[in-house]
Amino acid sequence: MGIGSGIFLIVVGAILAFAIAPDTWEVVNLNVVGYICIAAGVLALILGLVYNRQRSHTSHRVERYDDRTPPPV
Repeated sequence: MGIGSGIFLIVVGAILAFAIAPDTWEVVNLNVVGYICIAAGVLALILGLVYNRQRSHTSHRVERYDDRTPPPV
């Protein structure tokens, strides 16, 4: 999960928690499902930001051979 999926979960959770009436579907409480989606989205967003921060702090070594003679032709 990355940043985009975290934002998606937050949006879907907010729609389920705040925009749908609580008695529209009696099988599952959609408000609770919405709050769970919001929590999962916040967690995914934080983890995505942490992983991207770790990825940006890497270093790469480039070896240059300036003293190298060209191959014979």
